[in-house]
Amino acid sequence: MPQTSLTSIDAVIASTDPALPVLIAGPTASGKSALALALAETQGGVVVNADASQVYDCWRVISARPSASEESRAKHLLYGHISADQPYSVGHWLREVTGILQQGIRPIIVGGTGLYFGALTQGLADIPAIPEPVRAAAQAMTRDEMIAQLDPLTSARLDLNNPMRVQRAWEVLTTTGRGLAQWQDDTPPPLLPLTGCTAIAVDADKDWLNSRIVQRFDQMLDQGALDEVAAVRPHYDPELPAHRAIGVPELMAYLDGHLTLDAAREDAIIATRQYAKRQRTWLRKNAKMWRKYVPS
Repeated sequence: MPQTSLTSIDAVIASTDPALPVLIAGPTASGKSALALALAETQGGVVVNADASQVYDCWRVISARPSASEESRAKHLLYGHISADQPYSVGHWLREVTGILQQGIRPIIVGGTGLYFGALTQGLADIPAIPEPVRAAAQAMTRDEMIAQLDPLTSARLDLNNPMRVQRAWEVLTTTGRGLAQWQDDTPPPLLPLTGCTAIAVDADKDWLNSRIVQRFDQMLDQGALDEVAAVRPHYDPELPAHRAIGVPELMAYLDGHLTLDAAREDAIIATRQYAKRQRTWLRKNAKMWRKYVPS
């Protein structure tokens, strides 16, 4: 049965075995990084990023990466180490985490990318790389066109409202002749099963989280998010995963004169709330047996 919810960082620390790796998953703006840092400072360990946007070197403010001051308080890995034009996938991330575990370092893995946690704790199918012509063909298609060509088993399992997931499934089927679901069914054992770690799901109240999202985006603007996006503007490519980070397209539209700053801010906040909703849905489906931390 799931454990009783914990309501303070001190309670989480007191109930966490310092000898075990830790996983902390939760929606954006829910205080995951603060919890990870507190655990690292009090119990030891290295904070390892599990957020797909925070791997990119061009985004510190807009992706809410830990500050330089926070990074000085405990060792942090896999933050800001990838250039925007460098290919990076869940497979790349899992290989890097494998290297960290092989060093015998206690990892405190924190982030909001459910796909990373799923691959880590459930295994990742060894799917061949997607050729560029297939990727280009996918980008020229609509989501509905790709969905129509997917195999029934993959369609039944997939979040068909997520265009990136649909594209990935179409690319895999086109490249290999096998559906993504079939590849997943042949997945090897997980790198870090839940029985070998402490897994914590941040179960944030919706209204509390929505308020935090507004506060944090305004804080980002105060801390220079607009300057950060402006620096990328000369080589902005909306097709790059790095350049699709929430807040970037909206602030880019402001810089290009298509939106007022108020409108860009509102669109970014809405996009962030929608993303948080998807994260909360993933947690409800996939983290039922994880320890619950309810921040307030």
